[in-house]
Amino acid sequence: MPSTEGHYLRRVLVTGGAGYIGSHVVFALQRTQRYKVVSIDNYHNSYPKALSRLEEIARSGLRADATETEKQSTVIDAYECDLTNPADVRAVFEKYGKGGIWGVVHIAAWKAVGESSEIPLTYYHNNVTATIYLLQIMSEFDCTRLVYSSSATVYGTPPLVPIPETTRLKADSPYGQSKVVCEAVIQDLMHSSNMAAEPKRWRAISLRYFNPAGAHPSGLIGEDPRGRPGNLLPLLAQMAIGRIKESTLQVFGNDYPTPDGTCVRDYLHVLDLAAGHLLALDALAPDSTTFDNCPTPARYKAYNLGRGQGFSVLQILEAMRTTTGFDYKYNIIGRRRGDVPDLTADPTLAEKELGFRAKADLTTMCRDLWNWQTRNPNGYSSD
Repeated sequence: MPSTEGHYLRRVLVTGGAGYIGSHVVFALQRTQRYKVVSIDNYHNSYPKALSRLEEIARSGLRADATETEKQSTVIDAYECDLTNPADVRAVFEKYGKGGIWGVVHIAAWKAVGESSEIPLTYYHNNVTATIYLLQIMSEFDCTRLVYSSSATVYGTPPLVPIPETTRLKADSPYGQSKVVCEAVIQDLMHSSNMAAEPKRWRAISLRYFNPAGAHPSGLIGEDPRGRPGNLLPLLAQMAIGRIKESTLQVFGNDYPTPDGTCVRDYLHVLDLAAGHLLALDALAPDSTTFDNCPTPARYKAYNLGRGQGFSVLQILEAMRTTTGFDYKYNIIGRRRGDVPDLTADPTLAEKELGFRAKADLTTMCRDLWNWQTRNPNGYSSD
C-alpha cells in the first residue's frame, strides 16, 4: 500500500453506510487509505454495529508504521439522520463547509419489489424525494460528484437479454420506477448545470446493480435486514441457520420463459460491486477521460454492474443446499407483482470504460454468505 504521508484524504459521504451494500462500499473506500468516509444512515434497515466492525477491519489492515493520515482513514464520521429530513442532512454538510465533501455515494433507499407495490407512496417519498433533497444540499455546498445506486429493475421486462445499458427504462414495480425517476432527475440536473456558467460543474454515474450476494470473508460484516429478508439468498441463509423457523421456500411462479420456469437473476459478489464504486469515483475525478465521448456537454453515464451470468431461483436453492447442507423444500405459488422473468446483465460497457469485472463465482458468494451467517446466527445482534 503506498504511503499517504502528506496526502489529503478526500471526504466521501456514503448514504446508507451501515447497510449491506453501503458497509462493503465503505470497506472498499477505507482499504485504499485515500478516503475519509462520512456515513449518514437512519438505521431503518441496518445496524450501527456494522460501522464499528468496519473500523476494526480497517485498523487490522494498517502497517505497523502507519502514518497519521492512514490511521485517520480507518475512522468513520458517522451521523444518524434521515435523508427525508433536509435540515438534518444540511447540518452534516455544514460541519465540513463548502467544498468540504469531495463526493457522494448515494445508496440509501427502500428496496423491496413486493413491498413497494403495497406502499408505493412511501417508496417514492423515501427514494425520490430524499434524492432531490440530497442533490439540492450537495449543490448548496459545492459537492457536485455523485455515484448513484440504481438497479437493474429499471429495465422492467427487457426486450433483450443479456441487457445492455441502451435498453429503454420501463420498470414493472414502484421500487424500480422510483429508480427510473431518480436517474431522470440526476440526468436533467447534469444537463441544466451544463447549460449554465459552469459548463462542467456536475459529474454523475448511475450504477445499475444486478443482485449483490456474499459478504466480507472475515465474517464481520454481511447482510442483516431488519425483519424477514426480502431477498432470496439471505432468506435461505436464515432458514438454514434456524433464524427463520421454516424449511419450505415459497417460489413465486414456475411458468416464466426461463429454463426451469422460475425467475433468473444475475448475481455478483458484494465486494465486486463495491469495487465498481471505487472505479466510478475515480471516473468522477477532474483528470478522468470517462466522459469524453458523451454526446452532450452533460457529464453523466449509467453502467450495469453484473457478471453476465444468470441463475434461476431453483439453481440458487441448489447452490445453497450444497453450501449449507440444509435440506430445503419449496412450494410453487402464484407470480408476484413486479417480478420479471430474466434480469441478466451485459457488463461490457462497464468493463470497457471503467475497467470493471465481477470475478467471484456463485460458489464463493454462497460460501462467504454462509460464513457470515454461521459466525453471526442472529446477525449484528448475535453478541
